[in-house]
Amino acid sequence: MTMAFYEVVFIARPDISTQQCEALTAKLVDIATNKGAKIIKTEQWGLRTLAYRIKKHKKGYYVFLGLSGQGEVVAELERQFKINDDIIRHSAIRVDEMTKEPTIQMQYKTRIEQRGSRPMAGRVDEFDGTDVMQGAE
Repeated sequence: MTMAFYEVVFIARPDISTQQCEALTAKLVDIATNKGAKIIKTEQWGLRTLAYRIKKHKKGYYVFLGLSGQGEVVAELERQFKINDDIIRHSAIRVDEMTKEPTIQMQYKTRIEQRGSRPMAGRVDEFDGTDVMQGAE
């Protein structure tokens, strides 16, 4: 039997706590490992704004799971997603390869954290009070 690589992303309701989201992730990881999958990486992307409302929610906790396993593992995870009311959306795709490097979302997050405070934040440029649209009379 060949093992395939899968990227699984799910969005949890924003009104659950971070600890509940982590517990939900741990439960899903346990289900996947009991079905014979190998978890390559798990990332908590955090609370993010959704592109559009989903079940009356504007935000959601994003979680990423990178795993290798059989199709039955993904089928079981999708079944769990459907019966759990805390999960509002999910997606599982098969990929050719999986690395242990952080995903682009996590790389972006760490780059912002490393940048720190912005030196120009809070600075007010001198403004002479003239109207920007002077010539438009």
